[in-house]
Amino acid sequence: MYQESQFLAAKDLLAQLIACPSLSKEEQGTAQILVDFFMAQGIQPNRLGNNVWATNLHFDASKPTILLNSHHDTVKANASWTFDPFKATEKEGKLIGLGSNDAGASLVCLIATFISFYAVENLGFNLLLAATAEEEISGTGGIEALLNSGDLPLIDFAIVGEPTDCAMAIAEKGLMVVDAKVKGIAGHAARNEGVNAIYLALEDIQHIQNHSFSKVSDLLGPVKTTVTVINAGKQHNVVPDTCDYVIDCRVNECYSLEEVLAELKTIVQAELMPRSMRLNSSRMEETHPLVKAAKGLGINLFGSPTLSDQALLTIPSVKIGPGHSGRSHTADEYIFLDELKQGIQTYQNLLTTLSI
Repeated sequence: MYQESQFLAAKDLLAQLIACPSLSKEEQGTAQILVDFFMAQGIQPNRLGNNVWATNLHFDASKPTILLNSHHDTVKANASWTFDPFKATEKEGKLIGLGSNDAGASLVCLIATFISFYAVENLGFNLLLAATAEEEISGTGGIEALLNSGDLPLIDFAIVGEPTDCAMAIAEKGLMVVDAKVKGIAGHAARNEGVNAIYLALEDIQHIQNHSFSKVSDLLGPVKTTVTVINAGKQHNVVPDTCDYVIDCRVNECYSLEEVLAELKTIVQAELMPRSMRLNSSRMEETHPLVKAAKGLGINLFGSPTLSDQALLTIPSVKIGPGHSGRSHTADEYIFLDELKQGIQTYQNLLTTLSI
């Protein structure tokens, strides 16, 4: 099914996306590029905010529907870039540019795959392609808005495009960021007065560092809680009466976010306030037809510690795509051109061998 023309079209589309700045919440330009691209292919897309989506031509509501999803927003280019981040530069077998690896390559490969199946009759499934916004900030205007809109058909499972070296993440850790506030009693630093909130916070931090959650995932390992920010005190001679710190919680599929929060409350003195309870862990069972198809193709399976739009999906999902995760958000971000070809071939092979 793979054709060189599909690669060339994907490469050209990726170059257009790179050339159009698309920070989270500012993806109007790339959304329009995607709409225009679909229209040029004879496909009528739909748009909600900066989210663009389409279904296959012979959509049949009696068949299962597979979501093909990736994002077209990017982070801000850091100061270390030596190339123009908003110009697709081809050099030494690479395409260099902001968002090339994360996740432009996955997106254009999914689009190429969607187009290759778009007009096929008698498919055993439907395809729903969604190019979404605000993934980099887990924003409410991205995939979540689309899923809550009521405009989409019922979705059975999803393939989320992210750079994984075309290995398949069948599990992904969830994220809960918790703001903690410890309260002491103010006093003069020169006298034995007050209760130092910093010292109380240090006790908490020691407990967090030493605490182990008992349920360990075979794919994702243990729940990981890390104190990453601490703030207290206003002047040197005053014992601080409050100390704030932040806990980054990476949660495996053995726990809900609520369960992790409840357990943390038993080991600290601080008041705990989660910023969000939206970004859940996920896991697709190895008996699922999509995972079976991946195994049949020799695709490596793993559990991912990093977050994606999978966290906002309530359906079974996997994460897979061309490129390497370690290049994401780095200066002179790039994708190998051969990886683009590999991405298209991998997605097409998965759907071709899928048996539902």
